[in-house]
Amino acid sequence: MKYVLTLALALSVTAHRALAIEGVTRFQITDGDSLVVAGERIRLNGIDAPETAQICLDAKGAQWRCGEWATAQLREVTRGARLSCTRLDTDRFGRTIATCYANGQDIAEQMVLRGAAVAFRKYATDYVAAERAATRARAGLWSGRFDQPDDWRAAMRVSEVPQAVSASGCTIKGNISSSGQIYHLPGQRDYDNTVINERQGERWFCSEAEARAAGWRRAKR
Repeated sequence: MKYVLTLALALSVTAHRALAIEGVTRFQITDGDSLVVAGERIRLNGIDAPETAQICLDAKGAQWRCGEWATAQLREVTRGARLSCTRLDTDRFGRTIATCYANGQDIAEQMVLRGAAVAFRKYATDYVAAERAATRARAGLWSGRFDQPDDWRAAMRVSEVPQAVSASGCTIKGNISSSGQIYHLPGQRDYDNTVINERQGERWFCSEAEARAAGWRRAKR
């Protein structure tokens, strides 16, 4: 049976690009709206999920890593499922735009209903009704405050300019990463490549004591 599925996938991926991907049981989740099937990068049509590094605010105003959560939600929606996708287009990054189903359920719709993604009205209106339902239920992202993923990406592009000092003259960079809240001192390995995004909750410090008192720890290198 596994051989038949593998053969069917190989035929559908290598045949005409308009053909659907059917019966896939092995694939990779890359973020909240993207996955890789047999080496083919797929972007789910009609939705936009928070980027992996994106930070949101909960109902009490506390920060939480909504981008990582959205990725985990897509893994949950597709866990143990047979995947089927219909190719619709190709985006400017060379990814296949597709509508995908996990055991017959529309993956994109499930993500929007969970509040793990928004309807990407810029390109499609397929999931506007699902977004309204998630908003009413205050599901996921809608339980607090968040930047639309498209706006967040635009802000990040603007902020991606090398920084050496803050407006106040402080030089210690407080960065939020998958390792937690880390501060970088001038001269450390990753200092020059670290960009401070204050909208994301990152900040500058004038002394190590100030950084430690705020709950941040020094980068190892």
